[in-house]
Amino acid sequence: MQIEVVKSKIHRVTVTGADLNYIGSITIDENLMDAANIIEGEKVQIVNINNGERLETYAIKGNRGSGDITLNGPAARKVQRGDIIIIISYAILDFEEAKSFKPSLVFPNETNNSLS
Repeated sequence: MQIEVVKSKIHRVTVTGADLNYIGSITIDENLMDAANIIEGEKVQIVNINNGERLETYAIKGNRGSGDITLNGPAARKVQRGDIIIIISYAILDFEEAKSFKPSLVFPNETNNSLS
């Protein structure tokens, strides 16, 4: 049997931009992606603390050390600059493997620098 578990989480990061005219995705500072073990193109869930919105998209690399967290395309309608979000990715694991799996958790500071 396989189950889906949390693989990575960037907890309470600040949205720095929303670009409605971009083709889609979320741009994430590459340092945060590395710390959270998220790769470019990976499916992520976005949970907006400010308004309760939940959406799925995929991650793209932002400039390393920039603190960039930008929702692009239609997702830009679900956030505003300054909103606090949680970025989550999941993995499907065998049940026994999932029992001992430890997700990558990142708790950025107010400038979106990794503190994990």
